[in-house]
Amino acid sequence: MTYVDGFVFAVKTADKEKFREYGNRIDVLFKKHGAIQVIEAWGEDVPKGKETDFYRAVQAKADETIVFSWIVWPDKAARELGNEKVFAEVETMGEDATRLPFDGKRMIYGGFDVLVDL
Repeated sequence: MTYVDGFVFAVKTADKEKFREYGNRIDVLFKKHGAIQVIEAWGEDVPKGKETDFYRAVQAKADETIVFSWIVWPDKAARELGNEKVFAEVETMGEDATRLPFDGKRMIYGGFDVLVDL
C-alpha cells in the first residue's frame, strides 16, 4: 500500500510565483528518487474555523496563503530512501536550493499509511 507525506504551511501571497518556481525546481527530485506524485496546492477556499483551522495551525499571517502539499510514495521504505537521496542532492545544489520560500518552522507535516485509495 502507498505511503503519503503531507504538509501544511503558509507562503506570502505575493511570493506565489516564487514558490511555484521553487516547487518546480525541487519537487522533480522527489519524482527522480521514487515518488509517484508530488502536489503543491495553493489555498483557494480555506475557511477560517471557530475552534481551529489551517491558519492557526501554521500561525499564518494576514499576508500569507495556506499551501497544502503531499508526496505519494510506493511505500514507506521507498519514502525513506527517496528522502535520503533528495536531501543529499539538495545539499550539493547550493544555498539557493536549501533556502525555503516560506517559514519552515511553522510547517506541519507527517507520514501516513494509506487506508483507502479509490
